[in-house]
Amino acid sequence: MDSPILQHALVMDTAGQPIDHSHPIHSSDWDEVQEFCRSVYMPYRVQPLERLSIPDATMISAKAGRVTMTRFSYGTGVYLDQFDPDAGNILVLNTLNGSLNHHCDARPATTGVGESFVVDCSRTEYWLEGDAHHMQLNLTIPHQVMAATAEKWFGFVPDDALWTRRAKFGGPGSRWLSLLDYATRTISADLPLAADGPLGRHLEEVLCLELLMQWADCAGVNLQDGARSAAPHYVRCAEEIMEAEAHEAPQIGDVAARVGVSARTLSEGFRRFRGITPRDFLAARRLEGLRADLLSADPSRTVTQIAGDWGYVNLGAMAGAYRARFNELPSQTRHRARHIH
Repeated sequence: MDSPILQHALVMDTAGQPIDHSHPIHSSDWDEVQEFCRSVYMPYRVQPLERLSIPDATMISAKAGRVTMTRFSYGTGVYLDQFDPDAGNILVLNTLNGSLNHHCDARPATTGVGESFVVDCSRTEYWLEGDAHHMQLNLTIPHQVMAATAEKWFGFVPDDALWTRRAKFGGPGSRWLSLLDYATRTISADLPLAADGPLGRHLEEVLCLELLMQWADCAGVNLQDGARSAAPHYVRCAEEIMEAEAHEAPQIGDVAARVGVSARTLSEGFRRFRGITPRDFLAARRLEGLRADLLSADPSRTVTQIAGDWGYVNLGAMAGAYRARFNELPSQTRHRARHIH
C-alpha cells in the first residue's frame, strides 16, 4: 500500500494515538458480527468458506455526512450474497489487505491491496468471496445521495447503464486512494465533527462526486455533456423557464404548453434524458433558491418568513425535503448565516 495512513484508517488519529470508539471493535461472535453488518451495510447472507470457522472480526464505523465508512474484516474466509435491494445502498469495497473476488459483468474480478470495487446493490445482484486475510475500508452510500449528486453537478440522473455496472477501479497511486487518505485523515482528526455539519457534508460531496466520475468512466457514461446535449430542445427550454421562475413555482402543465408539448411528453422527456420528473427538477431549484435566501437574508428574518416568501405552506414537509437534499435543516442553515452576518 503506497498510502500507509490507510493501514491505520479509523484506528489511529493523525497524531498516531489510538482512537477511542467507546464500543467493541472486535468480535468472535457470528451474531454480533452480522448485526454490525446489517447496521452499516444492509441485510445479506454470509457463509464461511471453512465449515464451523469462528470469526476474528474487526468492526469500526464512522460517518462522513450520509456516507458510512467502515474498517471491517471477518478474520476468516467468507462468501457473501443475497444483498437486500430494498436497503437502497451502494457499496464501495476498498481492499487494504488480502483480496476479494467479486461478481462482475463479464467474469469475476479480484481486488488486491489498494484496489476498489463499486456495486449498487439496489439495482443489481452481487456476490463476493473474501480470503481469510482480507481487510477492508468500505463505504456505504444511499443510492439517492449519489443520484442527487449527479443531478446537482451534471444536471441529470444517469440511468441503469451506470447503476447496474459493477466495476473495479482505483489502485495504488490513484486519485481515489488519495481521496480516501484525505477523508480518513479528516475523520480521524475529529470524528464528531466529520459525522455531521459542514465538514461532514464536504466529505460526503467530494467522495460521491469522485466516485461518480470514476464509475461513469468505467461504464462509458458521459457525465459532462452526454445526456444534457442529447436532450431535446423542449426539455432544455423547460429547464430554463423553471430555473428563471422557480420562485413563482410555475405549473408543469403551463411550462409544457409554453415549450409546445403536452405535460406527458415533457414528463417523458425529463425521465429519459434527466432521470427525474419536471416536478422534481422544479422542486430542486426551489430548494436551492430557498437555501440561498436563508444564507443571505437580513438576520432579523425567520425561517418561517423566508419560506413563506417562496410559497411553502407545509413547513414540516419542506424541512424534510430540505434535509434530504442538503443534509441539514433550514434552521441550521439560518443559524449559520446569522453567525456569518
